[in-house]
Amino acid sequence: MTPLRSSRARLRSATTVLAVLATLGTSAVAAAASPAAAKDVSFRGYHVRVPGSWPVVDLTANPDTCVRFDRHAVYVGHPSDAGQATCPPGIVGRTEALVIEPLDAKSRQKMDSSTRMEPKGSATAAADGTKRESPGRIREAVPAAGVLVTASVGAHESTVQGILDSARLDEDAKATAATSSTAGSGQGTTSAAAAVAAQPGTYTGLGFDPCAAPSSSQMSAWSASPFRAIGVYISGISAACDQPNLTASWVQTQTSAGWHVIPIHVGLQAPCNNFSHKVSYTLSTAAGQGRSEAQESMAAAAALGLPEGSVLYNDMEAYDQTNTACSDAVMTFLSAWTEELHAGGYLSGVYSSAASGMVDLAAEYTAGKYTMPDHIWFARWNGAADTDATPYVPDAYWADHQRIHQLSGDTDETWGGVTINIDRDYLDVDTGPFAGSCSANLDFSQYTSISAGSSGGLVSAAQCLLLRQGRYNGAVDGVFGSGTTTAVQSFQGAVSLPVTGTVDSHTWTALLSAGAKPTLQSGSTGADVKRLQRALIAARGQSLTIDGDFGPATTSAVKAYQTAQGLTSDGIVGNATWSALQAGK
Repeated sequence: MTPLRSSRARLRSATTVLAVLATLGTSAVAAAASPAAAKDVSFRGYHVRVPGSWPVVDLTANPDTCVRFDRHAVYVGHPSDAGQATCPPGIVGRTEALVIEPLDAKSRQKMDSSTRMEPKGSATAAADGTKRESPGRIREAVPAAGVLVTASVGAHESTVQGILDSARLDEDAKATAATSSTAGSGQGTTSAAAAVAAQPGTYTGLGFDPCAAPSSSQMSAWSASPFRAIGVYISGISAACDQPNLTASWVQTQTSAGWHVIPIHVGLQAPCNNFSHKVSYTLSTAAGQGRSEAQESMAAAAALGLPEGSVLYNDMEAYDQTNTACSDAVMTFLSAWTEELHAGGYLSGVYSSAASGMVDLAAEYTAGKYTMPDHIWFARWNGAADTDATPYVPDAYWADHQRIHQLSGDTDETWGGVTINIDRDYLDVDTGPFAGSCSANLDFSQYTSISAGSSGGLVSAAQCLLLRQGRYNGAVDGVFGSGTTTAVQSFQGAVSLPVTGTVDSHTWTALLSAGAKPTLQSGSTGADVKRLQRALIAARGQSLTIDGDFGPATTSAVKAYQTAQGLTSDGIVGNATWSALQAGK
């Protein structure tokens, strides 16, 4: 039944990409005659050689073109708002493609710390090993020709790198400054980000998700629509659309105007699918991938000013749910995704089809084997503006304002004179009670046992930690009631501790250390060090300052813990030490 499959698994027929083969002048495109295997493409005096089969699209001459990365193509000029509005919201996946646009105020907004800067007078440079490339993309600024080049990376990064390495300049190249007062900000300013509340916030009503974020003027026109929420692809190697409008200032503008933003990460897909980038069947690898994808999405969210407590939704396309090995890999991946988001203070959401991802999640909801997401977003194209997912997900699961229903899609809708191709959604969400960034104090000199009837700061800390692990959905109120007891028991069962309902030293140790397992040692700093310090205090009752600084005192505490557990006492916290802590030892 078509409405049950993931809408993003579809490809909508689009206008055939036009090859521009004539030389139109120094500011336009030229695709010169060349051997069948490759051809020369030039723009503003910047030349690259691309496969001869790749179409070349002049976006100035064809402004209604959707710049999409799921097809081989070269796009020259700025993507237009009207063109991106035609992109089908269902396209997922990346292959090799190129966008070459003028280096001006508009394109500089896309530049960030990962952008390669070519040397003065040069079209190429050796890859900078200090740059942290955005997954699925290489971006280069070429001031000598006044162009910004964005290369989409699919399964063949060497092909893309070879194209970039073929670049040369001719006499038409005219230098342009690579920086301005706003350049390098990438996703916008800190002041704009400070005004944004956790997203999507509290909202019940209609929303929509396009492939590319509309411009602010288009969003303003759509204020005449019944929608007040918008899904936006913020990260992921399988995101298929260019996002020329998506910045922190855009997010601040839309949320200030009353829009609720649904942040979407579309990354690795189920191993039994046909996408280029997939989750591994090896479960330990799948878990590592889930953590890595969560880190990528949190970094993107932070750059866009989306604060902790926001729900980040992992787009897991429809897959063969009857393939047990595939389902196990997906569940392992999503569990790690959720745990890593919780460790970073964000909430976890999962988008998938009702008949695949949602069935698997529902089957594990009470089992305790996997950490469940805080919110679900299911594709079920029945046209009903509700959050009913039966028979795929029982009504009792994710029942407290934790659902989004994608009810129809791949349709053009016009509001305020602006047409956008969208999928329709109905939301019933509230991030308040589930804020992974709950404000409870977690830093104590001692973590004494607490149980039913206890109250105070330690209880609030335990509730906050249990909430982050997806085990608790009540208020962080410092009162150890029946809901807290049930959550403690659920967590204890999941980490193979005695199921007592009492938060003793072992349970504290496992709760405080839960999350990623980065290698830490003398000189390390940050939130992971604070997490380690808390866990060491709980495990051994040691006196240790929780300051996020891995100094001599922390080194001594680590060595003492390692000795007590029969581990190599080297003061380096790796997988073995983290595993012992997370087991409550």
